[in-house]
Amino acid sequence: MGDLIIYAIPFFFLAMGLEYLTLRHAAHDHEHEAVDPDAPVGFEKKDTATSLSMGVGHLFIAGAWKLVVLVIYAAIYSVSPIQLSPSDWWTWVLLFFVDDLAYYAFHRSHHRIRLFWAMHVVHHSSEHYNFSTALRQDWSPFSSIFFWMPGALLFEPWMIYLAFSWSLLYQFLLHTEAVRKLPRTIEFIFNTPSHHRVHHGSQEQYLDKNYGGILIIWDRMFGSFEPEEERVRYGLTKNIETFHPVKVAYAEYMNIWRDVRAADNWRDRLGYTFKGPGWKPGPEPVASADERIPADPHRRPDSPDRDRRLAAAD
Repeated sequence: MGDLIIYAIPFFFLAMGLEYLTLRHAAHDHEHEAVDPDAPVGFEKKDTATSLSMGVGHLFIAGAWKLVVLVIYAAIYSVSPIQLSPSDWWTWVLLFFVDDLAYYAFHRSHHRIRLFWAMHVVHHSSEHYNFSTALRQDWSPFSSIFFWMPGALLFEPWMIYLAFSWSLLYQFLLHTEAVRKLPRTIEFIFNTPSHHRVHHGSQEQYLDKNYGGILIIWDRMFGSFEPEEERVRYGLTKNIETFHPVKVAYAEYMNIWRDVRAADNWRDRLGYTFKGPGWKPGPEPVASADERIPADPHRRPDSPDRDRRLAAAD
């Protein structure tokens, strides 16, 4: 995370305060049915506290990891035969698209590979959807280095981190129910709160959709786009039912370890680690060795290896 994110912290809290005031009359008790089924979910104290705790932890861990990544990117850039000048305007245009495509690849892989999902599941673990949810970040941000590494052949490291920061700032604004639909042209080109609500949905039609950062065109190009139609139900197909930050951060790693230990062969061990979330050996889904993760009853019969969002049990 670049310095731009540090400077934006007061803005984050101001935005959360304004959003809370906007939604407080529409928010309802999470344990009871809302009078209006389309009413915003709003805020919940424990959920927001967990999201903020995850954000603070990520800030320190990612800050330390950033120093390692900067050294690696600087080494790559120093030997690259193509070093684009930051004084050329078109360099910044190219950086924008390279960064956004890198984010799409990063994001999609973190839904399709279980080891990466164990990092990213943190962000999807809330059953609420507000600006505090945007700050619910992982405590193991070590995989991103691979996805932005090609950019280090073209751009100075500080430029890569600046682009990474402006993308995160934009995506912060997507995490709200206070904004419904934007004009059609904007909705067609850019990622919007409506598109990103779909991404956080746990219904069958919303799973593994809308991976884009700033632009939604990558999802339209690569077949991962889904419009918001049915009211979104936030969270996971099996919610974690805990607000403990350490459990939120690392429980899915423990589930992977339990499945790997219980596997009979290396093929299955590798499958549990690197195939999609919810993968099970054999032609049909079978119960996990850790029976807290049941076979998915909504798995499509024509797609036995379809990725599932299964969270770590608390």
